[in-house]
Amino acid sequence: MEILDSRLKFFFYGITLSVLILISGLYFFQINQGDKYIRLAHSNRLRMIRFPAPRGEIFDRHGVPLAVNDTTFSIMGYPLDLNTPAKLENLSKILMRHGIPITVPDLEKTIKQQRLAPYRVMKIVQNLTMTQMVELVADYEFPRELFPLSVWRRTYPAGTIAANILGYVSEISETELKARSEQGYTGGDLIGKSGVERSYEEILRGSPGQEALEVDARGRKIRTLDANPAVKGEDLHLTLDMAAQKLAVELLSDYKGALLAMDVNTGEILALASSPVYDNNPLTWGVSAREWNAIVNNPDRPMLDRAIAGVYPPASTFKAFMSIACLEENVINERTMFSCRGGLRFGSHTFKCWKHSGHGGLNVTGALQHSCDVFFYLAGLKSGIDKLIKWGRKFHLGEPTGIDLPGESGGNIAGPDWKMRRFKTQWLNGDTINYSIGQGYMLMTPIQIARVYAAIANGGKMVTPHLNKKGYKTPENIGVTPAKLAIVQKGLEYVVSRGTGSRAGRFGIPIAGKTGTAQNSHGADHALFAGYAPVGNPKYVAVAVVEAGRHGSSVAAPLVAQLLAHLLSHED
Repeated sequence: MEILDSRLKFFFYGITLSVLILISGLYFFQINQGDKYIRLAHSNRLRMIRFPAPRGEIFDRHGVPLAVNDTTFSIMGYPLDLNTPAKLENLSKILMRHGIPITVPDLEKTIKQQRLAPYRVMKIVQNLTMTQMVELVADYEFPRELFPLSVWRRTYPAGTIAANILGYVSEISETELKARSEQGYTGGDLIGKSGVERSYEEILRGSPGQEALEVDARGRKIRTLDANPAVKGEDLHLTLDMAAQKLAVELLSDYKGALLAMDVNTGEILALASSPVYDNNPLTWGVSAREWNAIVNNPDRPMLDRAIAGVYPPASTFKAFMSIACLEENVINERTMFSCRGGLRFGSHTFKCWKHSGHGGLNVTGALQHSCDVFFYLAGLKSGIDKLIKWGRKFHLGEPTGIDLPGESGGNIAGPDWKMRRFKTQWLNGDTINYSIGQGYMLMTPIQIARVYAAIANGGKMVTPHLNKKGYKTPENIGVTPAKLAIVQKGLEYVVSRGTGSRAGRFGIPIAGKTGTAQNSHGADHALFAGYAPVGNPKYVAVAVVEAGRHGSSVAAPLVAQLLAHLLSHED
């Protein structure tokens, strides 16, 4: 009996201890930690879906759409609802039945790439049309755990015509995501990669929306609890004239190079063509690694915007700048005469003029008219490189123009300091001779040349080239003497009316400008022409650079003239 009593007592104490432990646990979890577990339970049945904002659309100066948003649909779901091969196979069969060729391996790859938590919504299929989505949802076998979501896709109606200007958007990279971690971006967001899309990313992107859903234990939607709609980005209106841009692209279609037009008084860009071209639509929708490599490794470099990033010797287009610098430094005047006999002997080397028989005696207007090299050799030597560099700084040579596009090159103003840094050698008089006709180490972009000629046309004010209609900046007066500038303007008028640029005068408008033929170490000479119109009241400046075009007078000058003629005849 004593043994039995002790066993009963032991059993009683065991039960009592168990009950006390159970009560303590209930108290701890239900009362002491109750709020915590309520929050966990609440979060387990809540899902947040993030909606990317529709991107602001882009238009030309007349309202022509250049970048727009097309509505497409995605099929959304949770990994737990597609966690067996049978479910994926069934979904693939349904998609195939409706003409959407997505295999089971495709679905597996899509789910794996997104690497999301089991309860987080993901895109299963994307870029579906309204018709496709309606047919799928109406299919009685379509999994009810999945649901449609409308999304936008960026498209560029102009395609190749304005790809170098607009750029494109694509999914944000890991590097970009880290750099913009505090700006509200998340994986899968689209971001401007180049062109205007990149320059104005902040105003185009808008603000994403969110929707709070109540879901069941498997993560399926029960009801919407709260929603904040996405806010569309700000629309952007450009100074671009699509008719002029289209013409510029067509004129360049058989060449590699650049052709652009700008308002001489405001800096508004009306055309900015670069050839060869590329289509920005596939880059936004997605290309394979092989397709991307084919684009970036193309030896013709279609994604290089030659108008702002291509650097070339300005050749004889530089003689207009030379004339201003030498006149302003009183090295020459309107009556100064130099004799050209086909070349200049300096030391042991003869620097030839393009006209081997020589031009005879010429003043500065005659030297511009006939593009006499010897005249500018002598003027450059008489001036000296320091004075030329001084005026180059006034014209902002060697600096980006500030156009609102990424990737602009500043060119190269060269000079003694630059040569010493670059080659550890002294600047020679021969360097100054080459510099004086826009050859040697001097390099400029087409947009820089256009800016210089705009200043010649508007009375000596440096404009800031821009594409955003709200991007106007007050021009900088660089202090050119009006009377001296008029001498150069007269010389540029003579170039077209009776000189080397006569082919630019065959399109019914009075043009002033300058031809150029730049030496090219990789092949045939580059052809250049810079001009403005109409003479007497200049409105537009245009520049053409044709790689390996050989002659500025016969190839580049007509391109500029046709573009200027179009602009002046379509002002209304």
